Amino acid sequence: MPATTTKDQDAAPAKDGKKLSNFLCFAIYSANLAFGRAYKPLLDKLGLTYTQYVTLVALSEEDDQTVGMLGEKLFLESNTLTPILKKLEADGYLKRRRDPQDERQVRLTLTPAGRALVDAEPGSALLEATGLGDDFGAVQQSVADLRDNLLASMRPGSAKE
Repeated sequence: MPATTTKDQDAAPAKDGKKLSNFLCFAIYSANLAFGRAYKPLLDKLGLTYTQYVTLVALSEEDDQTVGMLGEKLFLESNTLTPILKKLEADGYLKRRRDPQDERQVRLTLTPAGRALVDAEPGSALLEATGLGDDFGAVQQSVADLRDNLLASMRPGSAKE
């Protein structure tokens, strides 16, 4: 069915009007909440929040990242990220150190315990729960593309301003 776009809706079918179920943003928001609920019992066993877990995963991709680099990957400001990093350091999952070339920068590395936790892939149990099967990769890529397109449209000088 063709979709119409209005100021208040994101591609809601015209005949259904302003139904919450027609908002793409709400579908993604509520899916995010569902992921949080699904991850919670898995991560509670490890004493982690979802944000702490994805922080460890992002660190596992590249050792010796700065707090700024990590914040960009996670879409978090340093004032939000710093307490998470302090907690993960206190729990023995990462080490923070000042960059010897630039004392303003804090560099992060996973400890063996942090790497082991990420390598255990506690979230892998949720793959089947998504019900996406072979479409999982395509859906993940579509959502990432959607995010990237929205962020690009907000940059100064974008064609969509």
